[in-house]
Amino acid sequence: MNLASLDLNLVVALRALLEERNVTNAGRCIGLSQPAMSAALARLRRHFNDELLSREGGHYELTALGLALFDRTATACDLLERVFGSQTDFDPAHEEHEFTLISSDYAVAVFGAELARTVHAEAPGIRLRFKQAPTEFIDNTGSLLSTADGLLMPHGIVSGFPTVELYRDRWVYLVADDNPEVGEHLTLDDLARLPWVTYQRTYDAPAARQIGMLGIEPHVEVSVDSFQLMPFLVAGTRRVALIQGRLAELLDRLAPVRVMEAPYDAVPLRETLLWHPVHTHDAAHIWLRETAARVAEAVEAGRPTDSAPPS
Repeated sequence: MNLASLDLNLVVALRALLEERNVTNAGRCIGLSQPAMSAALARLRRHFNDELLSREGGHYELTALGLALFDRTATACDLLERVFGSQTDFDPAHEEHEFTLISSDYAVAVFGAELARTVHAEAPGIRLRFKQAPTEFIDNTGSLLSTADGLLMPHGIVSGFPTVELYRDRWVYLVADDNPEVGEHLTLDDLARLPWVTYQRTYDAPAARQIGMLGIEPHVEVSVDSFQLMPFLVAGTRRVALIQGRLAELLDRLAPVRVMEAPYDAVPLRETLLWHPVHTHDAAHIWLRETAARVAEAVEAGRPTDSAPPS
């Protein structure tokens, strides 16, 4: 397919048609009259050799190809908007801009909150939006990154994208204060015997693989889509949970649990920022990455970020 031969305005029309499934409503969304939108639909049907929208009773439904194009078109439009929104200069103290970062609740609490404080002090017109990654993100990382400005993720989960290492953390375990089955030190036998609370996604894959290499197959009693909920699901039970050390410190005293050192040499967690290559030379994104790196240094050192006031 020769991209130069395509009218990229049709991409916008296609997205509106697939989302609205109505010619009139789609035209209204992108500022086209009904005849103009009908003409765009006709061109798209000729291009794809498919109806895309088929009438079912009194409404339209997407064809099989229309369904396949639905997510791809949204991704393409988001990427095009980011490409044509690229800047050669960026003045954070005076710009109006929104950055979207995909992250677990752990990274938002440990790193994102400090990043947001720094941005608030240095760039009052900048907005940060944190989004939870979908379950299948590993298989669709490129598409996911094309709709966002970055992905906060431990090293070793995904590869093949530009990245900068931010800070390191360690893995620790949580058990209930009143769990009589765990002594002063946690043992490998405890991990094999006790029921677990686990994070239901795969951000902690290197740590999980290490547990498997030790011959331990966790008996998962509860899985949850939030690291910060783990202490409350451990409290008052026989359960054990693997959690990041920095987050455990932040959550200290919120639930009656004990923080226990791993009974093995736990692989360290190295938090990174990954981004789509389209952002690499964009001035706004360069500022975001440099700011993130500076904030990460402060997180690593356990001190507040030195923020410069807006000029």
